[in-house]
Amino acid sequence: MAVKSNGEDTRFAKPKPLSSHGPARIIAMCNQKGGVGKTTTAINMSAALVEYGRKVLLVDYDPQGALSAGLGIIAHDDITIYELMLDSNLDPRKAIKKTAIEGLDVIPANIELSAAEMKLVNEFSREKILSRILKKVAPDYDLIVIDCQPSLGLLTVNALTAAHGVIIPLACEYFALRGVAILEDIIKKVQETTNDTLVLDGVLATMYDPRTLHAREVMDRLHDHFGDKVFRSVIHRTVKFPDATVAAEPITSFASSSDGAEAYRTVARELVARGYAP
Repeated sequence: MAVKSNGEDTRFAKPKPLSSHGPARIIAMCNQKGGVGKTTTAINMSAALVEYGRKVLLVDYDPQGALSAGLGIIAHDDITIYELMLDSNLDPRKAIKKTAIEGLDVIPANIELSAAEMKLVNEFSREKILSRILKKVAPDYDLIVIDCQPSLGLLTVNALTAAHGVIIPLACEYFALRGVAILEDIIKKVQETTNDTLVLDGVLATMYDPRTLHAREVMDRLHDHFGDKVFRSVIHRTVKFPDATVAAEPITSFASSSDGAEAYRTVARELVARGYAP
């Protein structure tokens, strides 16, 4: 890995400025296992892309609302993604919240979203509801990142149907690795039925501790199975991530010069270099 004296990873060039914004490419951040760094990745990768002049909309698509809370947004009486899914006449722009990071916006979620699957079970073309919502705001952004809940139900199918690509954050632990085959099957079924243009952007190794044999073995298995779909960027374990979550800030602003912040800047640059972000 090429590193400058200030700690910056130089494997991927700094993205060039954009002359205009939109329409957005949509990425689903997806893993049916919880606790793998999915929300952390959604927030910090997006914040890093904003540093490079991109406009990003985060969609909290988890009833736990961790992404919203992680950016200091507590959605009580506000319009959330749940209301947008139930009422097609609502303008999604009314649900968008600005964050403290200029260029980074959020459509929030709260526990009410847990009722969505039951409410929408008889809706016509229910798998495409989120897609119809995001098409209305796509011209305003360069990237839309959907933070999916850790399950493989109707909400996740909606996210995959709306997305152009999928990123799978995967903790370097054996049990996190076990469920990936099931997720791959779901992605394939969505490709065959509701979204034939969906692609796997890549698998991002998170919570990596190179000191342990276990983590190194999981990383080897990832490369054996996914090949060049494994991001060259790797997210190492650090206490800075939970500290940033408590502070309700991306790590890129909470601890701007930390290894964790630079790791997500590297992810952002690699995403652009791979052609999966503008």
